[in-house]
Amino acid sequence: MTLVLVCAAGAVGAALRFVVDGTIRARAKMRFPLATTVINVTGSLLLGALTGLALGHGVPQLWHAVVGTGLLGGYTTFSTASFETIRLAEDRRYVAALLNGAGMLVLAVAAAAAGVAIGLRV
Repeated sequence: MTLVLVCAAGAVGAALRFVVDGTIRARAKMRFPLATTVINVTGSLLLGALTGLALGHGVPQLWHAVVGTGLLGGYTTFSTASFETIRLAEDRRYVAALLNGAGMLVLAVAAAAAGVAIGLRV
């Protein structure tokens, strides 16, 4: 049953990513992959918060698996971020590629740490 719930939540997360990505791209007309950055940073914040809740307040393992692995795993996308970074470099936009690759990593890790802190304090 856990596998079915994780898969269903992953589908919802992927659909949510599709909607958020399309909404940001429609509103922010830019050549920088802002949508993927927003998605990965917000997903990291939420996963951090869920982890903090699990560590500090005993959120059941099933919830952590379904929401963390399923929903947020489907929502976030490391592969797209990697692809977009390579595309920026191929277009000789080296500064943008560096900002996208390294910047997203730093922001996502900081967001995850903030999320853990929030989850522990709630």
